[in-house]
Amino acid sequence: MFPRTISRRDTLKLFGAGAAATGARVVLPKFAWAAQQSEIAVSQAQTEEEQREAQTRAARMAWWHAAKFGMFIHFGLYSVYGHHEWAMEEEGIPVAEYEQLARRFHPRPGFASQWARLAKRAGQKYMVMTSKHHEGFCNFATKLTNYCAPDQGPGRDLAREYVEAARAEGLRVGFYYSLMDWHHPDGARCATDPAARERFVAYTHGLIREIMSNYGKIDVLWYDVAWPLDAEGWQSVKMNQMVFGLQPEIIVNNRNLLSGDFSTPEQTIEASAAGRAWESCMTMNDSWGYQRADNDWKSPKTIVRNLVECAQGGGNYLLNIGPTGDGSVPSESIATLEAVGRWMDDHGPTIYESERCKVTHSEMAGFTRKGNTLYIHVHFWPGNTLAIGGLRTKVLRAHMYTTKQPVEFNQGEFRVQFTGLPDHPPDPLATVLEVECENEPAQDTLWVRENRPRRGVGI
Repeated sequence: MFPRTISRRDTLKLFGAGAAATGARVVLPKFAWAAQQSEIAVSQAQTEEEQREAQTRAARMAWWHAAKFGMFIHFGLYSVYGHHEWAMEEEGIPVAEYEQLARRFHPRPGFASQWARLAKRAGQKYMVMTSKHHEGFCNFATKLTNYCAPDQGPGRDLAREYVEAARAEGLRVGFYYSLMDWHHPDGARCATDPAARERFVAYTHGLIREIMSNYGKIDVLWYDVAWPLDAEGWQSVKMNQMVFGLQPEIIVNNRNLLSGDFSTPEQTIEASAAGRAWESCMTMNDSWGYQRADNDWKSPKTIVRNLVECAQGGGNYLLNIGPTGDGSVPSESIATLEAVGRWMDDHGPTIYESERCKVTHSEMAGFTRKGNTLYIHVHFWPGNTLAIGGLRTKVLRAHMYTTKQPVEFNQGEFRVQFTGLPDHPPDPLATVLEVECENEPAQDTLWVRENRPRRGVGI
């Protein structure tokens, strides 16, 4: 993941300068900022392999579209250091010095079970954990390097503990894998040295093969940061062929510079065009890995609002936790996720299995939809009357979602007003109105602007 302190433009300048200096083969518009999908073309001519993937996509992704809400976990040596997962690069820490953290990395027994139980309480349906982040340390057992959990401080396979914990709670299992590697000696020189590239790409494919082979069924592979190679350099088509050969039902993202199954806006909510799956990944504060000084925590209300906005656009919300070096989740994250979970206990059916919604505009609320039923998630309670402008579909009936109490409404040409509401919000995170419509609900606020009668000047 990218640190919030570096803008996309600055990052492209930084790596563009490096590429120019080294002659590295980098296609800047496709650099690992796949987070900004509006600026990255995913409609290129598909390879034959991508066409085969597309043929099975609907079946492979059915559970994912229904799930809507997942837990992202950044866990590694940076969790011991506590300065954010980019500390090795941002602080210029020498490799030999940073390696010493591996000996101090001692996750406590049962850490992964605590994560999985927390995810389940929060209403999350799947988990994605870092198998290897940019620092190059492997949380899994590997025959390709001793820079891995079983051979260092943990003395055991952390990935296996995670997989078993997630499955025990009935959650889907995903692995994050960073293509970029700050530790491997060929991780940078592969850009200009063909022999180094051959070694490093073989190493990368080998590690991915291990995590796809040794842990049973894996549901998601979440690539990240393709620096310093392009898709051809990484042999990304061959990479995905291997992955699907080992895990036929898996879904993969787009950050190995192929289109993949879904797009990955980062730290923003940006719906892809209809027909393209997407997932917004976000932090609970401003850091992915544990950052002991970062106390800029999102509130439960903000998390719920983000979740609704993702579901409204037909996407998923992958919310990150950054555990400490012993695997403990910061208390602020626990409290927030449990509050969100209590809301999901009552309102989950308005999120899970919801469909892309054509009602999107309100300063007070967000929207989700199932068929002809519209769910209005009121984040900012207006008092006894709530108005939605430009609803172009006839409302048949409305009621409060949790209590089923009927709600009166008046529908005119330009707005529908829901009246007789309580003065104060029944739920402080988001109160939901369930609205049954004659057809699929749709909104056109521009039509209101253009057609609403205007009074003459001076009246």
